[in-house]
Amino acid sequence: MENILELFQISKSFPGVQALKDVDFFLKKGEVHALVGENGAGKSTLVKIIMGVHQPDSGKIVLEGKEVKIHDPNHARSLGISAIHQELAVFPDLTVLENLFIGWQPGKFGFVNWKRMREMAETKMKEVGINLPLDEEVGNLSTAQQELVQILRALLQNSKIIIMDEPTASLTADETKVLFSTVRRLKNHGVSVIYISHRLEEVFEIADNVTILRDGVKVLDKAVKDITPSELIENMIGRKLETYYPPKKAKPGEVMLEVKGISFDGILKNISFKAHKGEILGISGLLGSGRSTLAKIIFGILKPDDGSIYLEGKEVKINDPMKASMLGIAYIPEDRHRQGLILPETVRFNISLPNLPVIPRKVLVDIAKEKELSQEMVRRLDIRTPSVEFLTMNLSGGNQQKVVLAKWILRNSKILIMDEPTHGIDVGAKNAIYHLMVNLAEQGRTIIFISSELPELLGMCDRILVMRKGEIVGVFNRGEFSEDRILAL
Repeated sequence: MENILELFQISKSFPGVQALKDVDFFLKKGEVHALVGENGAGKSTLVKIIMGVHQPDSGKIVLEGKEVKIHDPNHARSLGISAIHQELAVFPDLTVLENLFIGWQPGKFGFVNWKRMREMAETKMKEVGINLPLDEEVGNLSTAQQELVQILRALLQNSKIIIMDEPTASLTADETKVLFSTVRRLKNHGVSVIYISHRLEEVFEIADNVTILRDGVKVLDKAVKDITPSELIENMIGRKLETYYPPKKAKPGEVMLEVKGISFDGILKNISFKAHKGEILGISGLLGSGRSTLAKIIFGILKPDDGSIYLEGKEVKINDPMKASMLGIAYIPEDRHRQGLILPETVRFNISLPNLPVIPRKVLVDIAKEKELSQEMVRRLDIRTPSVEFLTMNLSGGNQQKVVLAKWILRNSKILIMDEPTHGIDVGAKNAIYHLMVNLAEQGRTIIFISSELPELLGMCDRILVMRKGEIVGVFNRGEFSEDRILAL
């Protein structure tokens, strides 16, 4: 297959940062090419250069054999290059048909040709095997269907290259299968896909070739069939990885948390389980199974309709998050940006916030002590930040997640509920979070680990609870659980 897109010796610098250095990248016609690397490796910068958001400092871009200068995203689209980002660019109150043609409706003399638009959409859907309700408002569609709207829009604009940035981040397992089927059909129709993901198992499932960036430099370009998962990870992080999931030596101890008969608003139905001191207890289940609702009840965000919660054998009433934190319960939410952090504030502010009651003060908070404690947590968790006065919004996703963890570890929480703690962070940051979880468990903390990624639950947990439609439908001990057994429930 010939190359449809070629990038030669691309370099790009920003103040104080060499984002890309002499990067070559080659995309074949009808190929799915994975672009991977840790946060800050240069993936986003490379994509923005391809889309015309940034101009390279040096190097050249060749599209279908001709050198081009891509001035802006509109120019990129006119050349047949489209991007589908993690944050969906759709208008929820408009129909599918309106979303497909917004900004470029066919027609004459200011009149929109709705019949022509419908014919074009139906023809393209039939051609690539996409089925969407054209008259339905996009806000009523699933996340997967909304992504298909963006893919179809790109195809209607005659895109030959589609860049997909973390396309499965918000999808269920079944929705991911639908997306992958669509990607394979696109490939069969000669469309080229640049696929960016932190979920490395997806690289091996969907990609033909993979390019790895590290610190702005291309370190590997290889056929996926010729690379192992360990080789992929080691090239991304730049060191040998003894174990991706660190071994846990300590065995779980006495019961720390017991939940009895919790029900809530038809979402949870008679939930009962125990979590032990020093245990990593996994909770598996599809989106909508009730996992996050259960976490919010234990942390006092929601109040159950029925049931009881016991800590170290004593019944407790958890009326709000403040009560939960006083009892030694911490909650690391799935949406760290909106629920776990105050992004415009400093690292020091975010780490200190739940710890103000324990920071010495006379009238006002002791800022020096606050800074000292924050710096200690930055060192302990290896948070990559210029200083504790650095704004949290400017940290990478993995370091933001460490800040969320730091504030609760400083609080000496006995129970940490982690809802998708590795969501959207790179492989090196994931590995750091895994090691931190094991260290906390071996200190006697109880970890409740909610995740949509079965491999990490299998690699990290002492036990796994499986939830479906608000009920616990299975409990597996280490040595008993497997991906097949869990998926069968």
